[in-house]
Amino acid sequence: MKLKGRSLLSLKDISAEEIRYLLEQSKRLKADFKAYKRDKPLSGLTLGMIFQKRSTRTRVSSEVAMYFLGGHALFLGASDIQLGAGETIKDTARVLSRMVDGVLARVFAHEDVEELVKYSTIPIINALSDKYHPLQILADLLTIEEHKNRLAGLKLAWIGDGNNVCNSLLIGCAKMGMHMSVATPKGYEPPSDVVGLSKQFAEDTDAKIIITNDAIAAVTDADIVVTDTFISMGEEEEEQKKLAAFKGYVVTEELCSNAKTDYIFLHCLPYKKVEVTEKVFESEHSVVFDEAENRLHTVMAVLKAFMTD
Repeated sequence: MKLKGRSLLSLKDISAEEIRYLLEQSKRLKADFKAYKRDKPLSGLTLGMIFQKRSTRTRVSSEVAMYFLGGHALFLGASDIQLGAGETIKDTARVLSRMVDGVLARVFAHEDVEELVKYSTIPIINALSDKYHPLQILADLLTIEEHKNRLAGLKLAWIGDGNNVCNSLLIGCAKMGMHMSVATPKGYEPPSDVVGLSKQFAEDTDAKIIITNDAIAAVTDADIVVTDTFISMGEEEEEQKKLAAFKGYVVTEELCSNAKTDYIFLHCLPYKKVEVTEKVFESEHSVVFDEAENRLHTVMAVLKAFMTD
């Protein structure tokens, strides 16, 4: 599977077979953790990590992954480099291409990672943008498969905002043959281009993609229930407006009673105690910390595949 030297901005950039390859690599890395601490396949390689947004799971998993694989991670926060303080993305991309072996970028605007790809000669990994979050979805898919032993044919219900995580799940589910129902308040649906693209992918896998404003309909008979914060970074000024709009989309025990009795609950964290009740978050159905741990194993697979394999 030849991924070396390519960039990953969205799951639309890679095929279902390549997603499957990354998931299998993640399982192998997770099962053979000690061997990869010893073998160090990224020895001598350096990853530049541009972080315009703060992070817990993305930063820790990426730095630890590079350490375990024998490489070096260089954190480049907003106050550490000239990007955004007079230097263009174009120039930053050309400089970093001469100094590091890959760039992982957590940014506000998706156009920024697209421009990094345009002017870089090294792999660019999207660690989050306002449109996509592919690394999170790889961890989600691995977690689902660990608990359900399959992906194809399962139903995933997304309750909440049609945001970057929702967008990436739409593409990931469609490519892997999973049905996905998205329930959002009116005006907060995922963008039409992403919905259209996911439906195109779904035609090849017999997956069903449904966009609705009815949370109960979305959750009914779901194998997986997923939500995320209603207030993303950069949306603080909209907090009161969004909280009022999303009042009927909180994931509660009552709502989840419509799902299958063995449903699992996912949340990419941090948990703001607004979008889901404590009872659901802490219930036996919740696998959010398995999901968080899998951010490490899946980013290890991505870095290894895109930088060395």
